[in-house]
Amino acid sequence: MLFIMFGVIAIVATFINLYMYKAGKDYKLAMAIGLSFTALTLCSEYSLVSRWVKMEDWSALGDVVPGMERALWFLTIVSILLNIAPILLELKGKK
Repeated sequence: MLFIMFGVIAIVATFINLYMYKAGKDYKLAMAIGLSFTALTLCSEYSLVSRWVKMEDWSALGDVVPGMERALWFLTIVSILLNIAPILLELKGKK
């Protein structure tokens, strides 16, 4: 269940990133942590799927992977967009 811990850390770091930007403080470390833990979440999910393949647990793969794929795509895209939003807002403000 390592992916849950990584996912929670990614979410918390993303909200810290947005808060730091709103407060006018340096947010880049929180952004890097949020994106890094998003990547670690994906890697740990892949490891889980790999274990299921090694154990030949086809029912787990068939039940979980289709829904997990959609959720991971959605959450990863949201994480990227939320974490880079401060940079995009800064660029927009400079124009």
